[in-house]
Amino acid sequence: MFFHPMDIPILIAFALSIWAQFRVRGTFNRWSEVRSMSGMTGYEAARRMLDANGLHDVPIEPVRGTLSDHYDPIHRVVRLSEPVYYENSISAISVACHEVGHAIQHKVHYPMLVLRHRIFPVVNFASGLAPFLLIAGFLFQLTGLIGIGIIFFSVAVAFQVITLPVEFNASNRARDIMIAEGFITNDEERGVAKVLNAAALTYVAAAVISLLELLKYIMIFNSSNRE
Repeated sequence: MFFHPMDIPILIAFALSIWAQFRVRGTFNRWSEVRSMSGMTGYEAARRMLDANGLHDVPIEPVRGTLSDHYDPIHRVVRLSEPVYYENSISAISVACHEVGHAIQHKVHYPMLVLRHRIFPVVNFASGLAPFLLIAGFLFQLTGLIGIGIIFFSVAVAFQVITLPVEFNASNRARDIMIAEGFITNDEERGVAKVLNAAALTYVAAAVISLLELLKYIMIFNSSNRE
């Protein structure tokens, strides 16, 4: 019960996740030192990208922290960390435009984003309850409780899997518009791709860990039923 064959790939996935987080920060810091040829700050790039897509009413706000950038779909606000908001580096405009990519998804009702928003309340409830159900089920050898915990945990895993195409699509939108609008030159595309791909890798690692953990619980559940 304390060791399962799936623990090895899960540990490897955790190591990948930690490496991905270090890579994100390293890549962001590296390309933060490279000024963009356009001279635009993250705020200016985001504003131009929003306006070019008819999102004149979506404000942009600076927030404290590093890599705390996000799009708030409830208040329809793009929030950029201060290093991204004020700087005119490759990292700054890449991250800023990625977040605007989410705002564009919201406007056009990108299906995977719509699905993620709709299941979010269920995910909040299920992800909070799943660990307690699983722990109680394993402690008291209650396979029925384990089964319910697995169902709840599956909802959280589905949310992470759905997040992958949302993030990749936002990055692709950002890159295409940055090139079309002349935010970056051909020589700068490599740097933009590195920043965006490094960030995407963290979502991939998180999804892989969740999928492996789900598989582990399912295998334990099936094994318990056979005994």
